Amino acid sequence: MEVAGPAAGGFMILWFMIMAASVIFSLAALAFWIWMLVDCLQNEASEGNDKIIWVLVIVLTNWIGALIYYFVRRPQRRQGPRHYHPGSPPL
Repeated sequence: MEVAGPAAGGFMILWFMIMAASVIFSLAALAFWIWMLVDCLQNEASEGNDKIIWVLVIVLTNWIGALIYYFVRRPQRRQGPRHYHPGSPPL
């Protein structure tokens, strides 16, 4: 069954818009993934296995792992270590 007439033009425009949105989303996800991978490699502490584990999470789960890193680990690292001082209230 072939679509002909004005409906074919509307379908082609819709198809083009969906493809363009897919390409834009894919490029944005790739750029975000690379940014988080570089951020992890450059700024994550090298002691212990934290850096290796986060790199594996980012690489193996792609942009979802980058989102997890961005919302879970990056804010913790940017705040700095929390120190407990005797006599102070718990954090």
